[in-house]
Amino acid sequence: MGIDPSLLPLCIFIAGGTGVFLHTGTRASRDIDASLSLRVHLPEDLEEVYEDRHGEPASVYLDPNYNTLGPMHENAYDDAQPIPVAGIDRRKLDVRVLAPIDLAISKLGRFSDRDRDDIVDLARAGLIDADALQARGAEALDYYVGNAAAPRASLRAAVKLVREHAPQPPKIQ
Repeated sequence: MGIDPSLLPLCIFIAGGTGVFLHTGTRASRDIDASLSLRVHLPEDLEEVYEDRHGEPASVYLDPNYNTLGPMHENAYDDAQPIPVAGIDRRKLDVRVLAPIDLAISKLGRFSDRDRDDIVDLARAGLIDADALQARGAEALDYYVGNAAAPRASLRAAVKLVREHAPQPPKIQ
């Protein structure tokens, strides 16, 4: 049973550490956090074993429990950037990565050390601006489901991190 062609392309939105890596190249991740544009029924056994490019065994596992319940701006999926993938027909599967600012916002829910490092990497690469993060993050938290106190505190800390680590424009003499 396939997907109704009228629902194509199926979009996959890459987030998490892989999303940060695709923008910055600073951190490799052994998993891919992603959301699909459609709700699909996933079978119980979702692991596919294959050989990687070095001939080593590797596997892909689709976790049916992955969710995006953390903060997310309402336009995050619309603003996600397409990624060309060799051999993939974009009319069937459209692979996208969240924009840097939306990746940073998505990190506010858990806000672990790794999440903070990812935000710093995005800032150092000049991909996010503190004022824009403050504004878009506040919008995302306005309709956040649940107690927004912790992510609001995380947003304040994230904005401070971005101000500390973003490239500074040269001073005019």
